[in-house]
Amino acid sequence: MSPWFQHLPVVPVVLPLIAAATILLLTERTRSLRIAVGFFSIVVQLLVAIELLALTTEAFPDIWPQGVGAYALGGWPAPFGIVLVIDRLAGLMLILTAVVGLAAFFNALAYQDRVGPHFHALLQFLLMGVNGAFLTGDLFNLFVFFEILLAASYGLLLHGSNAQRVRSGLHYIVVNLVGSLLFLVGVALIYGVTGTLNMADLPARAAGLSVADRALFDTAAAILGVAFLTKAGGWPLNFWLPGTYAAASASVAAAFAILTKVGIYALLRLGSLIGSADALGQAGGTALLRPDLFHGGLYYVGIATMGFGIFGILAAQQLARLVGYSVIVSSGLLLTVMGLDHAPLLAPALFYLVGSVLATSAFFMLIGMTERAWRVPAPQPAAPADALPLVAGDYVPFGVRHSPAPHAPDDAVGVAIPAAKAFMGLMFAFCVLLVTGSPPLSGFVAKFAILSGAIRLASAAPSTPAPWLLVIVTIAAGLASLIALTRIGMRLFWSVTGRNTPRLRMLEAGPVAMLVLLCIALTAAAGPAMGFLEDTAGSLRAPRVYVDTVLAAEDGT
Repeated sequence: MSPWFQHLPVVPVVLPLIAAATILLLTERTRSLRIAVGFFSIVVQLLVAIELLALTTEAFPDIWPQGVGAYALGGWPAPFGIVLVIDRLAGLMLILTAVVGLAAFFNALAYQDRVGPHFHALLQFLLMGVNGAFLTGDLFNLFVFFEILLAASYGLLLHGSNAQRVRSGLHYIVVNLVGSLLFLVGVALIYGVTGTLNMADLPARAAGLSVADRALFDTAAAILGVAFLTKAGGWPLNFWLPGTYAAASASVAAAFAILTKVGIYALLRLGSLIGSADALGQAGGTALLRPDLFHGGLYYVGIATMGFGIFGILAAQQLARLVGYSVIVSSGLLLTVMGLDHAPLLAPALFYLVGSVLATSAFFMLIGMTERAWRVPAPQPAAPADALPLVAGDYVPFGVRHSPAPHAPDDAVGVAIPAAKAFMGLMFAFCVLLVTGSPPLSGFVAKFAILSGAIRLASAAPSTPAPWLLVIVTIAAGLASLIALTRIGMRLFWSVTGRNTPRLRMLEAGPVAMLVLLCIALTAAAGPAMGFLEDTAGSLRAPRVYVDTVLAAEDGT
């Protein structure tokens, strides 16, 4: 491998760190330069993620012939070395992170990055933590990257602080600190029992444990599972999520759409390694660790999470809280599929993960625009030369009042988009279809594949009620979301009391349209995408290549 490709896996971690440090050194007077640094960093992260994913496919058989690449920092062997691992799942999640980060970045430029001094640096730290969590190959560094992304999320949540954000932020911080404590306890127990924290080295070490040590290992893994469920928004540890996402600014909530999926990824990754008999080895035909360690319990947690989300959706009166409950439902569906442990369901679940992150991220940004329709019109200033107003009246963006000067600043007025309310209505309709899983967009494709796989499983095992319960709860979640979103949509776009037609900036409208178009493209390419995800799911269920590649890289072979 050429030196250029050899060091590529570390770029998604190092680049945002350098960008964040550079932005912190620049003052507000050089805002354009800070924006340029942030934009360059996210774009390069996206390009590198695309290249890394391409290197895991058959298109480059000479680079990583088995589809897995490992980067051992310092060349230290296991269990002391720090290793970054890239496979198809990690590459896919890196691309998803960069896309959501880029959309949130542009959306924030319209106004929200100026209500506090450190938005762009915090966003880079958030991307660094998320990228590192997807790339790391050992549990301790997974904990480190979790803490980096959480620390950045605390700052972003309180960015432009108000009473509601502070109150919700305290709940968010306390719950995640508890989750981090559980994570650290689980990691310490695993290291004490096995002597390693390397996820590829862990199966071999666990296979040689005595019965007593194996019981302690199971306990530690269960504690880790609870910590991951806290991050993933699993019930009953998800009460903080709707209020937190509703209190955050629109661009911050859009960036947060990926955070619960970091917990889902950790459960998938670690579950595929320590929950697989192929990875752990067998003794007399019996797996040395219980196969339901990360599976059977997840089914019941997932069903409870979906039920909690359904009741929350029906009770929500605020659109942002409703979308927050939709995030909970998406996590619940993924946990239920993982707990059911049926191989044909994993690829549709990954398809659903990608579509749900894009849809909820777009929805949160759309909420920031629709909130203006609820504000009382402000006195109309003279329109700048580049403004194309639709109707008389203007809006007060995000509650900031401007004096009616002859020429209002551009960030207060913006460039009006023709038929702005029609654009918002169209984007709202697309987001509703995506979130509810209604035809014909990607949400429907994913849910249809999950439901058809569950029905086939139920037909093959008539005595097992679990697949039918998945079908019932999934359909109920879609209907509840459709009813609640239709109710709020009618109030937003058909009621005219106390609202005006907003002016939109391309920086706000563009990211929403981009994410919706990506969902449409995902629908159009559902066949090839599902084939790729089936290969990804297959590698998760047979992690021997992952284990061998990491250990070979750390041994210097």
